Parts: sequence; structure tokens; C-alpha cells
Amino acid sequence: MTVSLTVGWIYLFVTGTEVGNVTTVAVSGIAVLGASFLLAWGAETAEKDVPRSFAIAVLAVLAVAPEYAVDALYAWNAGAGGATTEACQQFSPAEIEAGATSLARACHDANLAIANMTGANRILIGIGWAGIAVFTVWRAAKTRDPAVQKRDGFLRDAVQLDTDIATEISFLFLATMWAFLVPLGGGIGIFDTLFLVGLYVAYIGLVLKSDIEHSEHTVGVPKYFQEWSLPWRPLVVLALFGYSGAMIFTAVEPFAHGLEEIGVANGIPEFFMIQWVAPLASESPELIVVAVLVNKARSTAGFNALISSKLNQWTLLIGTIAVVYSIALGEYGVLPFDARQGAEIWITAAQSFFALAILVNFEISIREAVALFALFISQVILEFAIIRDLLDLPISSHDLLLAYTGMYLVVGMALFVQRREALKHLFGLAGDAVRTAMGREPIHPENAD
Repeated sequence: MTVSLTVGWIYLFVTGTEVGNVTTVAVSGIAVLGASFLLAWGAETAEKDVPRSFAIAVLAVLAVAPEYAVDALYAWNAGAGGATTEACQQFSPAEIEAGATSLARACHDANLAIANMTGANRILIGIGWAGIAVFTVWRAAKTRDPAVQKRDGFLRDAVQLDTDIATEISFLFLATMWAFLVPLGGGIGIFDTLFLVGLYVAYIGLVLKSDIEHSEHTVGVPKYFQEWSLPWRPLVVLALFGYSGAMIFTAVEPFAHGLEEIGVANGIPEFFMIQWVAPLASESPELIVVAVLVNKARSTAGFNALISSKLNQWTLLIGTIAVVYSIALGEYGVLPFDARQGAEIWITAAQSFFALAILVNFEISIREAVALFALFISQVILEFAIIRDLLDLPISSHDLLLAYTGMYLVVGMALFVQRREALKHLFGLAGDAVRTAMGREPIHPENAD
């Protein structure tokens, strides 16, 4: 039944049949939905043979692969068009936005690569983390999810997370701190690539050495596949990952592009569509997968997937688009971006900083989820109003980004100060995980659950 959801898209893709934007969005969107279920089943089945963190890391990479493809396309166009920091400085922001020449268009594509990347990262937290937290608490009435803590007070119910995700949170914290430095270099260069990609490789190496945990919550199709014997069980996992990954990779781009065309045709600016609508479409498989896990009372696995997705986008995505850019350029180069995109990186890093301050005590309340969403959506709405001249504000969209960056940092810092003992506990757990993976005794074994 689930596979049948992808049949319509397979027909369109294989035959090359041309249909309208609305039909393309509908057929490819349904295929993404079906593929997301298959991807979730593959990840749950894989937990029988590999550490859960590794299975979820693979799931996260496959689910956001379309985001990599979209960003890589813009980075490639920027490099192939000769967009360098020096070359782009000869144009004004308006000339780059208009793309009057091929070089100006290449500079515009470089900015779009950053805009798409930062939009995807902010959507993942502002809608993904916040929305899944609310959905988890709401579904707990039926799922009886033990991770949901009922508390007195307005919007104080919370999702309690497993301390096993201390490693993911700590690595994400390091990536976030580095991200604040990226705009200072005037572009994404070799040091960013080496640090961020190296950080993700170290993370994968660490989770591969963690223990295999057998979940008691596995039900339905994944439980059926887990009962298969070797080598059939790993083969079905590979088949599920391969098929769902292929569906997501081929269907999400037309899905996002169709939405873009519909938006532009209705007067929504191209830049806004590429920063917000296209990433929302490319993030949809990840959000669907997590919703499936939460629906099975596996909220910890769901948040693990969300954090893993944020980590790989905040490390691999930033690092690899610089490599793609240099290949297209024909030599080593620094992927350029303007001051506006530098501010976009700062607000994205600041949002991540605030979100980590929320999760540092291994829980997220409905109140905190609402705050995450409110800050995210209010900035997007105000930015749209400024772009469309719907609201007369005394500040520019660039200044608006800096103002929100400051708000995220102030609130995040206040939370970290208030929860400094939780932060020490978090880093202690992550440090013990590293020592255990290296075959050494943990320093604080009493911290382990």
C-alpha cells in the first residue's frame, strides 16, 4: 500500500511526461510521503544490527539529501559562472539581485546557496523541533508516551529526552560555535570545510562504536522485518533505504520547484521562495519520518533524528557546498556571499544557540516550543512584509536579522547561565561517551542512566 504512493511519480519520472505545476506538486508530494514511511521503516529495522544513533544518522542524511542537491546546484552555478569575492564586489546588491549579466547571476546564485542553506536550518528548528514537541505532547493522550511529562501550569507539559543524545547535542554545540565565525572570513573556505566535515566524520566514528540497543517499542512492519534472519534482514534495510532515498532525491526537487513556480506566479519574490518554501519542501521527508516515530511513542528517536539532521546540515552541508563551488570554479576558491547572507548565517547560528540552551537539560516544554516557533515565524513574516512594502519599519531587513540575532543570543545566554549545571552534566556525558568509544573508563560513570 505504501509503495503504491510512489507509483504515480515513478511513471512521470520514467516516461518524462510533462504535467502542470499543480499536478507535479501533488504527485511528487504523495511520493515523498510514501518514501518517508519506507525510510522510517528502514531505520527502525536497522536498529536490530547497528547502533540506533548510526541508523538515525543514515536516515537523516537520506531525508535531507534533496536539500544538499539544491544547495549544490546553486554553488555549482556560482563557481561555473566565475563568482569570486573580488568579482562580485564590482556589483551593487541591486545589480546582483537583478542578475543583469552572467557574472552577476553567478554572484546571485552564491547568495542563493547561502539563503537556501540558512532557511533550511532555521525551518528545521523553528518548525521541526517546535512542531514535533507539540505533536508529541498532543499524541501522548493516545500513545501514552512515557517521555511526556504532565506538569501543572500554562503550557508546562514537556518532552523528556534520553541522555543518550548528549553526544549529538555536544557536537551540534561545537558546530554552532564555529558557524558564528564563518561570516568573519568573507565566505566559506577550506578551514570551514576541514573543521565542519571533520567534526561530522568524528561524530559518525563515535556512534559506530556505541552499543546496539534493542527497542521494545518496535511494532508493525519494522518488527516483522527484524524477525528475518541474516542476510535477508540487512538486505531489506538496504532496499528500503535505497528505494526511499531514490524516491526522495528525485521527487523533492520537482515538488519544491513546482511550489516555487506557483508562488512566483502569484507575486511572491523568488528569493523568498528559495529561502523558505523550497527548504520547507525539502525538509518535509524528515518531518514526516519523525512524526511517524512519535506516533509510535518513540519521541527520543524522533528528536535524535531531528538533532542528527541539524548536525549534518550544519556540518556536511556547509562544508561540501564549498567543495562543489571550487570544483565548478576549476580551482580552489572561497564561496562568496554578501553582508545580508552573513547576517543570515549569524541569525541561524543564534537560533541554534537558543535551541541548544532549551535542550541542555534534556527536555523541551510546550512553552519553550512555542517560543521557538514564535521567534522564527515572526521574523519570517516581518521580513516578508518589508520585502513586499506591506509594513513601514524604521529598519532594513538586514537590521531586522541582526536584531533577532541579538534576541536569540540574549535569551540563549540567560538560559545557559541558569542551566550551567545541566551544561556541565551534558558535556560530562559526551566526554564519557568519547572515552568509552576509545576503550577508556568514563570519568563520571554515575552520570550514566
